[in-house]
Amino acid sequence: MPTYHIHYFGLLADRRGKQDESLSHPACTAEEMFRHLFPSHESSPPKGIRAAVNDAFVPWDHPLADGDHIAFMPPMSGG
Repeated sequence: MPTYHIHYFGLLADRRGKQDESLSHPACTAEEMFRHLFPSHESSPPKGIRAAVNDAFVPWDHPLADGDHIAFMPPMSGG
């Protein structure tokens, strides 16, 4: 089973209670991994949340590979 290195930002880190974790899971796409980690989102990921794999933004159907670094980022505002 592949192992992924997951990074969370903003409210997603708050919801998971951590900013990073490594996880073995059979997810094949970024969307499948997001839905596993945040099961309250039964359909597609909420509008505005982005996925990045190995430091590049990707579409939700992007295929995952063992060892990938996956980041989930909500819309951010700053100041």
